[in-house]
Amino acid sequence: MGRAWKIVGLAGFVGVAATGVVIARAERRRRAYTPDEIRDRLHARLAEAELAEAELTPGPSDPQAR
Repeated sequence: MGRAWKIVGLAGFVGVAATGVVIARAERRRRAYTPDEIRDRLHARLAEAELAEAELTPGPSDPQAR
């Protein structure tokens, strides 16, 4: 029974370590952007969101809007 707990503990430790590696890698990738790149990406995402909203919202000339 003791050996099973050691294996469970080791598996938990490996899981925590792997999660830390994934978080650190994502953080480095996120910090690699310059402020200008972040601003450009946000503007592009805003434009995409506005376009998608305009496509979903019926306009006054749409016969289904009445």
